[in-house]
Amino acid sequence: MASKLVVGAFVSLDGVMQAPGGPGEDDSNGFRHSGWLPPFVDEGFNEIMGEVFERADGLLLGRRSYDILSSHWPDVPDEEGGAKINSMPKYVTTRTPMTATWRNTRVLVGEAARTVADLKRETEGELLVQGSSDLIGSLQEAELVDEYRLLIFPVVLGEGKRLFAPGTTPAGLRLTGSRTTGAGVVYVSYSWAGKPSYGSVA
Repeated sequence: MASKLVVGAFVSLDGVMQAPGGPGEDDSNGFRHSGWLPPFVDEGFNEIMGEVFERADGLLLGRRSYDILSSHWPDVPDEEGGAKINSMPKYVTTRTPMTATWRNTRVLVGEAARTVADLKRETEGELLVQGSSDLIGSLQEAELVDEYRLLIFPVVLGEGKRLFAPGTTPAGLRLTGSRTTGAGVVYVSYSWAGKPSYGSVA
């Protein structure tokens, strides 16, 4: 028994994933581009996100992303997508004990590399990490990510938190799918393939 850990992320063409949804989402480090995602939301985007969440058996979040999502989704009607995300198991990683008020949420206290490794061993299906850039960095370092599902947006931001920050643990990836939306968003999925391979074109 073991879960597959999937990282789902919205990223700009230059790899930034900070504050895509709107102003005030994450203004840390003076980030000036909050809300860069909404201009590209269309039917194709909504179809992809519906599929991503439909495949997920559990949602794994860092503390900041939990606070953002838990302030919004409990009030979303079932017919607008609230049924799936509100009823599914949710896990929030934190170094400091907290009380989770969002239905079906379990708090994982401690270092994410350990608590998430334990969670993968004791659960089945797909664990989806959505957003949570700091958490993703810890999972990458511990080589716990099994697959990336990325929506890459046609915008360059030049600053902000990146999916693959400097110092990210090297990894080889294998393309497992790709498609585009009418708004120009590219959706790609990559599975983890161990350490990178090297060679020469000479």
